[in-house]
Amino acid sequence: MRRRREARRRGAALAAGGLLGVLLVVVFWSAIWRYVIGLAVVAAVGSLAWWLWRTDRVVRGRDRAWRREDAVAAGRRSLAEVDSMTGTQFEDLVADLCRRDGCTDVRRVGGAGDQGADVVGRLPDGRTMVIQCKRYTPSATIANRELRDLLGSRVHFEADVAIFVTTTRFSRPATEFALKHGILAVHRDHLGLWNSGASLRSLLDVNGSGQGDARHRARWRKTYG
Repeated sequence: MRRRREARRRGAALAAGGLLGVLLVVVFWSAIWRYVIGLAVVAAVGSLAWWLWRTDRVVRGRDRAWRREDAVAAGRRSLAEVDSMTGTQFEDLVADLCRRDGCTDVRRVGGAGDQGADVVGRLPDGRTMVIQCKRYTPSATIANRELRDLLGSRVHFEADVAIFVTTTRFSRPATEFALKHGILAVHRDHLGLWNSGASLRSLLDVNGSGQGDARHRARWRKTYG
């Protein structure tokens, strides 16, 4: 019984408080209605703005992720497919990989009078680059004289970075020459990583390393006979 009486008293107090609040609103409505409506409008506009901002972030994030995955998937050709490309197709592939990784002003310049360059452009940090592309059979070897030609291209195009991309390996003297003169030497194994989604920037960090040596020749013979 006592609990019921206490519950009734609390209910009565709440009802009285609510009634008093309604009476105050009715009495002073003419003075406060503008503020009430203003607060309601501000709250509604704020909620809408937050929802639009949140939705935009989610959509943009998904779009960036989709574009990145689509770009990687589009470039994820097997090295066997790359081996069957023409020289021009290989240059286009390298240019597309550069664009995928955020490089700008990328264009293919290979052909007669190319001054030893196949692709030029800018790295994401703004530095200019010149690229030489050599689609050779995996059993071939890049000699250091070919990297000397690339040095001439860097001077001709006044590029900050020189990159040599090939489907085969570099000789030891060629690798040493590349490291000495600041050339990024992308051999077959690193090309496979790049083609599968690794960034061009990550290749700069591993220049001169990896298995771009005679061992890949044995792997190629085992695979292709």
